[in-house]
Amino acid sequence: MSTKIPSITTAEQLLAAPYDLGPCELVRGELVMMTPAGEEHSQIEGNLHLALGPYVRTHGLGRVYMGDAGFLLERNPDTVRAPDVAVVRSSRASAAPHKGYFPGPPDLAVEIRSPEDRPKDIAAKIEEYLGLGVQVVWDIDPGKRTVTVHRAGSDPETLDENGQLTEPTLLPGFEMPVRELFAW
Repeated sequence: MSTKIPSITTAEQLLAAPYDLGPCELVRGELVMMTPAGEEHSQIEGNLHLALGPYVRTHGLGRVYMGDAGFLLERNPDTVRAPDVAVVRSSRASAAPHKGYFPGPPDLAVEIRSPEDRPKDIAAKIEEYLGLGVQVVWDIDPGKRTVTVHRAGSDPETLDENGQLTEPTLLPGFEMPVRELFAW
């Protein structure tokens, strides 16, 4: 038996969908379905969250979100993106989490490349994030075992496994060896 999926073009329709659509984002009013990312992707996401979460909480820097949180980036047409990991500074986080999508961009968005991701699509997503107010994007490439750091108004910087992941403005004092992202 097949289920007919009604047209979903707004953040409210996406949030109120009466069934689990699976991984998806809403991009300028169009529903974009995504394949589940797989074990390697999930392990990297978990490693980063285990490092960032306690650090951000202990230092009162804000909130860390996993990949199923949605960020309402623009309206008419609506865009709801779900970075793999995201950080919102405490000055922008409300006292309690929103029942719906976070209204606005995260300060830090992390995208972990999946095998089916096309480089031009990743580049477009990063450009979109920076254009809509995300301050920093970490583009993690498991195949190359690198992290490319994109900051608004700056050239990207690529770190290999010997590099140190830091973000002095958003995460003062945070340091994580890039190799730890890929620790199994």
